[in-house]
Amino acid sequence: MRRRVPTLPAIKPDRLKTARALVEKAVKLRKVFSVQGPYPVIRAALWARGWVERRLPPPVLRAPQCQGDEEEDGDECDVSADVTGRVDEGEKGENLDDMYGLMSRLVRNEPSYFYWTTRRDEIDCCSLRNDQTTNHYANAGTFTTKVGLCVNLRNLQWFDAADPDTFFPRCYRLGAEDEKHAFIEDFRRTACTSLLQYVVERWQRDGAEVEGKKGTNTVSEELGNVEHRFVGPEMIDTALHVCQEFLSILEHSDIDIRVGTRPSVEEQQWAEFLQDYYMVVHEGAVIRGSSVFVERCQAMLTRLQEVCPQLDTDGLNNIWIIKPGAKSRGRGIMCMNHLDQILALVDTDRALTKDSKWVVQKYLERPFLVHGTKFDLRQWFLVTDWNPLTVWFYRECYLRFSTQPYTTKNLDSAVHLCNNSIQKHFQPSRDRHPGVPEDNMWSCSQFRAFLQRQGCEAKWESVVIPGMQQAVIRALQTAQDLVEPRKASFELYGADFMLGRDLRPWLLEINASPTMACSTAVTARLCPAVQLDTLRVVLDQRTDPSAYTGGFQLIYKQTAVEVPQYVGVNLLVEGAPIRRRRPLVQRETVVSNASLSIQVLSCSEEAETTHKPSGQKPVFCRSGKENRAVGEKRRQLNSTSPKRRCEGRAEVQNTSCVQRACCSQAFEQPSVVHTEPQRKAQRLGLSPGANGTSLVPRSFFFSVSPSHSMSDCKTLPNPGHGSHISRSFIPQAAFHRTTRVLPSLQGPLPTLEVICLQPTVACCNPNFSSHLHKQQFLRSRRQTMAKHKGDCSEHVQK
Repeated sequence: MRRRVPTLPAIKPDRLKTARALVEKAVKLRKVFSVQGPYPVIRAALWARGWVERRLPPPVLRAPQCQGDEEEDGDECDVSADVTGRVDEGEKGENLDDMYGLMSRLVRNEPSYFYWTTRRDEIDCCSLRNDQTTNHYANAGTFTTKVGLCVNLRNLQWFDAADPDTFFPRCYRLGAEDEKHAFIEDFRRTACTSLLQYVVERWQRDGAEVEGKKGTNTVSEELGNVEHRFVGPEMIDTALHVCQEFLSILEHSDIDIRVGTRPSVEEQQWAEFLQDYYMVVHEGAVIRGSSVFVERCQAMLTRLQEVCPQLDTDGLNNIWIIKPGAKSRGRGIMCMNHLDQILALVDTDRALTKDSKWVVQKYLERPFLVHGTKFDLRQWFLVTDWNPLTVWFYRECYLRFSTQPYTTKNLDSAVHLCNNSIQKHFQPSRDRHPGVPEDNMWSCSQFRAFLQRQGCEAKWESVVIPGMQQAVIRALQTAQDLVEPRKASFELYGADFMLGRDLRPWLLEINASPTMACSTAVTARLCPAVQLDTLRVVLDQRTDPSAYTGGFQLIYKQTAVEVPQYVGVNLLVEGAPIRRRRPLVQRETVVSNASLSIQVLSCSEEAETTHKPSGQKPVFCRSGKENRAVGEKRRQLNSTSPKRRCEGRAEVQNTSCVQRACCSQAFEQPSVVHTEPQRKAQRLGLSPGANGTSLVPRSFFFSVSPSHSMSDCKTLPNPGHGSHISRSFIPQAAFHRTTRVLPSLQGPLPTLEVICLQPTVACCNPNFSSHLHKQQFLRSRRQTMAKHKGDCSEHVQK
């Protein structure tokens, strides 16, 4: 039983008290950090600043990875160092007597305010608070991947006036069909320019005498080999013609060519041309009569040099480097110089082709060499903000050499790939110059000493450094709108460059999470210095602008641009044509009968008053209170003398004559014609016209009053004229605010009160003000009511 119970080391009280004091101070100052991966320099630097580490849980076991990013990084990492570091961390975490381990246990429930990880997906940037710092930006893969850098640099014209072909080799995505065709055209055109350079350089090197000797020597050879050693001069004519067409396209001289025009060189001719080109350049075949074309080839190359900045680095062998975008550290990268082989390689992996992961890039066939050996440069830079874009450039870099002497005849990776993760598997060649270091690395100071011996040290400060800085800034500008600009984040990048024969730097790729493994004496000195200086910029310089930043120098700080906050509103603007407002035309339909007249009048929704000419009386809607008053006056009218009632009837008849004259003028205006069956017209007492159509009113004006107010009018003759009006015949839009819509208008309508018993015409004159309209309506209402009373009482007596 004693053996099964684990025994923990005793914790000394004084150590625990000291650890608690340090932890409380760190938590109060928000100095809790977390590091994932073997970064002893980062841990030691933060401990020295009073930070306390909160150990992260061990990551999910996957394939052994280096300190760099598996997709974007092309670094030389040491897997054994990574595994050893993780084991040391586990042993250190179990030792509770260790001061840092004890402090880490005390802050296990506290949030971390500083994250340093090897992979950006280990930390969710969206869940971080504003006071938490991490060493990665979200969506930074837009320029740290081979595909992303290839695509984004094509948009450089929108950010800078520079041409990407002046610092980035031509690059295409073979997964995209349009770019695949563009690559094929570029390969063929490069074969033509390479052939012209081959003709010129061969003539300059050998001269006419050497060519004549080779011609005489080939006569003594076997006749079977003659055809394989000589090629006709027609291919030079084809190359000159293709180059001339390319220049015409650049000068926009091809805009008048019809779309259906056949290409100057057919597919079969291209296949034959490339076969002859391979024989001449790769196998050493001789072109008959090539000396005649030397001057024409030289003149064409001079013209091409002005528009093709990569003509000098293209070389003669037309070599392209194929990179699978999903791999890193040089894995899967190959160099090829045959078009059919490149296309066949891409077609073998359908998954990478479908996702546009295959990238083909023009290989720099004429780089700057050190003792006949190829090399590339690793340059660090730091981004601390994306808005405004803030870039820090490290003053030191280092060189990585290949283990084999440089040659274009051998396309092996040991010759052309300088990544240490590949070169460490090869033994240095015996033919390599002894001046090349055995560990395949140089510092920039050693390279500057070499340039001084070559007499071109001044170009390091005037050509190399400015060229690398400009290339980095332009690459970041094209990706600025795609990266999430989190203020509390930062990221350290490693850019790989190659130098041309004129020492002009060419950007190859940008790596996230560059390796910090101390693989050689050069990296053992530079990598810790870079990490310490990064903390100086990120932690010290943010709080104190005058703080020491080590080897980092600020090379670019953009003007801040205020970005409006997104509130979820659609800012799309839509328009519609403006139409001229049509004047309101009032229409009237007269329903006449011997005993009843119903006036129909169109009115706006707001019940605007209309001006009536002299001799006409306005008609308007009344409320329920007004209807009750009218009913009371009618009862009083029935009790008056018969003489007064007759005078009122005569006056009404005289008025109707004037109204009929006005109606004849009003009906000359456009009216609403309704082609309903005649039975509806018969219900309303309407007489159809000559063509069988009837005039239908636009709206009805009536008011609803209690049923008892209609008791005096029950004996009106011809009740069917007003009691059988269907509900569908009365538009709902014609009711006023004081009007209540009846639930059903079928059958007798005891509450429907006819306002006007005489056919009147309402004429509209918009020139009069609404104030005059109101006064006229009020004045004429009294006169109309008096006449209606006399007419109603006369009908009742009958």
